[in-house]
Amino acid sequence: MAEPLKAMYNEDFLRRFGERVHAAHGAFDTEDFIATTMTPPWDELELKTRMRRITESLGTHLKLPYAEALGVLFAIEEDCVGFPYLFFPDFVEVFGQAEEDWGLSMKALERFTSKSSAEFAVRPFLLREPVKMMRQMEIWSKHPGEHVRRLASEGCRPRLPWGQALPMFKHDPAPVLPVLEQLKADTSLYVRKSVANNLNDIAKDHPEVVLEIARRWKGVNPNTDWIVRHGCRTLIRKADPDIMSLFGYAASEESSPLTVGAAILVDPRVVQIGGSCTLKYELSIREGEPARVRIEYGIDFVKANGRTSRKLFLLSDKTVPGGTNLKGTRTHRWSDLTTRRHYAGEHKIGLLVNGQEVAFDIISLYPQALNQ
Repeated sequence: MAEPLKAMYNEDFLRRFGERVHAAHGAFDTEDFIATTMTPPWDELELKTRMRRITESLGTHLKLPYAEALGVLFAIEEDCVGFPYLFFPDFVEVFGQAEEDWGLSMKALERFTSKSSAEFAVRPFLLREPVKMMRQMEIWSKHPGEHVRRLASEGCRPRLPWGQALPMFKHDPAPVLPVLEQLKADTSLYVRKSVANNLNDIAKDHPEVVLEIARRWKGVNPNTDWIVRHGCRTLIRKADPDIMSLFGYAASEESSPLTVGAAILVDPRVVQIGGSCTLKYELSIREGEPARVRIEYGIDFVKANGRTSRKLFLLSDKTVPGGTNLKGTRTHRWSDLTTRRHYAGEHKIGLLVNGQEVAFDIISLYPQALNQ
């Protein structure tokens, strides 16, 4: 089993980092820094809590005013690059919130984001002074460096994973939109992915806003088209009729159904939790013009309370000639994940075409033996 990510913050890491700090600031006591940082319950702390412990311990042992402490970090930042050094921008979040430190903190976040990422650290600033901070984000959206431009978008995502939510932008995303407009044709895929993810966040609370943006942006620039497509992925999964029409997915009507035959078969139909099954599907598309089809299977997972919750899995998304027969096979594994736990019971597995269920089968899960 792979080591958990939090294990990267160990004594060796802290010693190497502490020695770099000591080289830039001779009064820094590396051994005391390590001892304080790893004070119990260090072993029980998860990734973000360990990172915050390092931040706070660093501030305690530098024993310097904020501006001078940043000077030490600036002196060693070129040797502290990558995900483990997220505590550099975290240092700004923890110690740089004072109004008189605003300019210096913005400079530090701009510098540190290219070495790790400041997307989490900007959020307390946004929550405290959203108007002032969004002016800064608009400035960053025009920065020559892709890491800083990405920060402008990623930092103001309403629903950033692992980050503090921004309820004011969930309620009203209007302040975010000028940043996305500035970045909508960015040459950097790194930036475009962030813009698309921001749009997808907004779509969960304001689908009508994203639909309007998609209509305006689509067909203007290939880079923008990529953003629009990925930014609308939640609306596509929900088979929003306007979005499906915008992206050219064939409609199914009573007088002219899209599929004229469909089936999905599960083998075996009884599986132990932790096992796997094979899904075989076949469907026939109506005669006529080529049709854009998105084929998915959806599982109604049984929850602990006995209710069900559907999750969709993509099988295919393409344009096919009218009259095409499509078929395929997929293995589905029923092992527990950090994001999903399985429970015994009957699970419905539906075959969906452009958001409409066209066939289904049933599988029964039973628990693993207690001695396994």
